[in-house]
Amino acid sequence: MLALIQRVTEASVRVDGETVGAIGPGLLALVAAEPGDTDAQIARMAERLLGYRVFADALGRMNRSLVDTQGGLLLVSQFTLAADTRSGMRPSFTTAAPPDEAERSFDQLVQICRQNHAAGVETGRFGAHMVVRLVNDGPVTFLLRP
Repeated sequence: MLALIQRVTEASVRVDGETVGAIGPGLLALVAAEPGDTDAQIARMAERLLGYRVFADALGRMNRSLVDTQGGLLLVSQFTLAADTRSGMRPSFTTAAPPDEAERSFDQLVQICRQNHAAGVETGRFGAHMVVRLVNDGPVTFLLRP
C-alpha cells in the first residue's frame, strides 16, 4: 500500500458534479493498494496517516500529527499511484492490486482511520472518475509506505 499525502488548507472530491467528500485543514491522501497488502500493512498505514508529524508546532517545526491538530483526513483511492513507470512511455498497472482486492484494502483503511480519528475522515468514491481539488499548504507532500 502506498499513500501520497499532502498537507492542505482544504480539499474536496466531486463525482458527476456532486461533492462526495470535503475537508478543511488536514491531509489529503491518495491511496494505492498493491497485490498482497496484509491486514498488518493496512493497519500500519492508518497509524502512519494519523500519526505522521507534518504540522507545525509552536516553534514552526513539523512536529504535530493529524491527531494532534484534529484536522480532517480525505482518503482518495488512486490505483495509478502504484503504476510501474520504470520503462517505456506508457505505465504498467501490474503492480496495482486488482480492483476487488484494492477496494477491500481501501475500505479496511477507511474503517480503521474512522475508528481512530473522531475529527473526521472523508473519502472519494472507489472506482469513480473523481475531480480532486486541493489547496496544498506549504507545499508539503510525502510518499508513505507501511
